[in-house]
Amino acid sequence: MSEAPITLDELLDLKMLPAWVNEPALAKSYPSHEYADERRQPSRDHRPRDRHRQERKRPTPRVRPPTFKADKNKPGRDFESVRERRHQARRIQDRDREHQHRALHGLATQISVRFLPHSPALESVVTQIKENPIAYSIFALARLFLAKPERYDVRLTASAEVPVFQLGEDGAVSLDRQYLERNAFRLAQSRFYKVEITQTEPIRGNFTNVARCKLSGTLLGPTNHHDYQKRLRGLFERRFSRRMSFLDYQRQIEIVSDPVLIEQWKEEARKITTYSLVNAEAPTTFASAIEAERHFRENYLPGLIRTITDLTIDGPSSRCLSDRTLHRLIEDEWSRAIRSPSHMMQELAGEFRQAGLHIFRHRHGMLFVSPIRARPLVQNGAAVSPSVQRIIDTLAAVPRISRKELAEKLIVNPAGEDPERAKLALASDLHWLIREGHVIEFNDSSLDLPRVKPKPAEETQAAPSEACKQSRDETSDGQQATDAVAETVVAVAHSPTTLSNGVDLPAS
Repeated sequence: MSEAPITLDELLDLKMLPAWVNEPALAKSYPSHEYADERRQPSRDHRPRDRHRQERKRPTPRVRPPTFKADKNKPGRDFESVRERRHQARRIQDRDREHQHRALHGLATQISVRFLPHSPALESVVTQIKENPIAYSIFALARLFLAKPERYDVRLTASAEVPVFQLGEDGAVSLDRQYLERNAFRLAQSRFYKVEITQTEPIRGNFTNVARCKLSGTLLGPTNHHDYQKRLRGLFERRFSRRMSFLDYQRQIEIVSDPVLIEQWKEEARKITTYSLVNAEAPTTFASAIEAERHFRENYLPGLIRTITDLTIDGPSSRCLSDRTLHRLIEDEWSRAIRSPSHMMQELAGEFRQAGLHIFRHRHGMLFVSPIRARPLVQNGAAVSPSVQRIIDTLAAVPRISRKELAEKLIVNPAGEDPERAKLALASDLHWLIREGHVIEFNDSSLDLPRVKPKPAEETQAAPSEACKQSRDETSDGQQATDAVAETVVAVAHSPTTLSNGVDLPAS
């Protein structure tokens, strides 16, 4: 199976926006519907409508068929009974649907279905996230993985009460062991047998009709042909022996005289199908599917079906399971997961942390992933350049602003300086802030400051007591307080200045 790579364009086209971003208004699907009354076409004869025309119309009386004397004693059509039968049919359908829903709900409590990100798709996404310092919504990424079956795997965890059976190591999966036993040869014949089709000489003779199976549409040939009974028995044993008897199956055979079907049968009868063992020391060949299936059931089937409690299958295989009950269970769980992908978000968050990416929460507690660790810019005695301070102040005043809007606000009157130089300086400062994690750039090109954690209550309560203690110390020893203030002023005056490129200049 070829892997479908996930490109960066798919990540950007999905508009993985945070929950607090206002989406633009959707365009109307039918823009002409609003002006339908203004463009109303005139009537065919271009005459104004007569409002009294409908009043002059008289309803056409309903003509009932004549009743004969012989039919007077027969009961007429009872509409109440018809309506009651329809209601009863609806009630039966609702009851069956509710019974199926309860059965699936009970099965969901016994079998756990979990969706995991497919490894090649996950590696592709991690590589693309590490390329640029952009934050992506994990909620949108989880939906991205669940959107296509090539991007996720399905893990089934069964309990001892409801076991899951599998045909071989990577074969078909079902909850019914008898189903796998009945269809084992059809599902696993390509692993043990090699099918070869050869053509013989054209069939000679004049045939006016052929027999055809009405259930499968298979042409069996003329009834007087020497191979007719063998093909009839073979088709019955292979497909219909568990549903009906041979006499009932013979009633489903029809005789057709179409020349096109006769020629089609002649071409099909020329093909001879043989089965040979794939991994065998001595070459063994079987002339028909019945002989090959008999050999399969005697030699391979007893040890082929196994009981499992934990199984992981890929997404495309989960979409085409032969077991309808298990297929419906996975489909219902996928519908719930695509609406609320919490489990997929947990899996992605764990994989992203192992890959060295950073997970953080932003507005309204939404989870985001980024190769840069988000951290607020704290100025502990260190000053920053005025341009960096203006960027911080602008983002604090107007969050969720784009790069273009930020440039319009900061470069207002570039008459005194070179406009290109001002733009390059702004881009350099913004690039440094994003690389250091002081500014978050989301994949929708919006900018915002990291969320600041609130201070604990103990620190806020301890702050007044420390201030009172400091005031008492200053009152008791004024000279020491004056010296401390002087030392602080000198330290601030000679403190290094942090620039946009993160380089600390030496003190002047």
